[in-house]
Amino acid sequence: MAPTRPKAQTQGSTASEMSKAGVDQDLIRQLAALLKETDLSEIEIDTGSLKLRVARQVNQVSVPVAMQAAPVAAAPAAVAAPVSDAANPGALTSPMVGTTYLAAEPGAAPFVTLGTKVSAGQTVLIIEAMKTMNHIPAHRAGTVTKILVEDGQPVEFGEPLVIIE
Repeated sequence: MAPTRPKAQTQGSTASEMSKAGVDQDLIRQLAALLKETDLSEIEIDTGSLKLRVARQVNQVSVPVAMQAAPVAAAPAAVAAPVSDAANPGALTSPMVGTTYLAAEPGAAPFVTLGTKVSAGQTVLIIEAMKTMNHIPAHRAGTVTKILVEDGQPVEFGEPLVIIE
């Protein structure tokens, strides 16, 4: 990877115009060195009579999460990691992107609460998508053990909404 070279800019000026105008090129070099030392991408100075901006392009290399170093202190093997809500077989996930509503209208009783027994196909909540109210049915019969969303919360496709066990 080739090193990046800082670019100095004043409002509409070229390097030769800067030297004619009496711009301190040593100052620009010092600012460019400061950029490199501090790993900043740009510095701008405005003194009223002079506006100076020194910037550099930074080539960022992203490292996949799998290649990042693991934490030094690992949890004991005997302690099991909690199962994520999305992996829970009782998780009802969002079939679309939208806004969740736990009741049919503001001020009304919610469709379900913790401990509610539901049957397969019973409306659990509503997701509004593109001004359309979509009733989301329970995917199985059981008891609502967790409600993972709040009324009016935006949700993504596949996001767990409730746990029915």
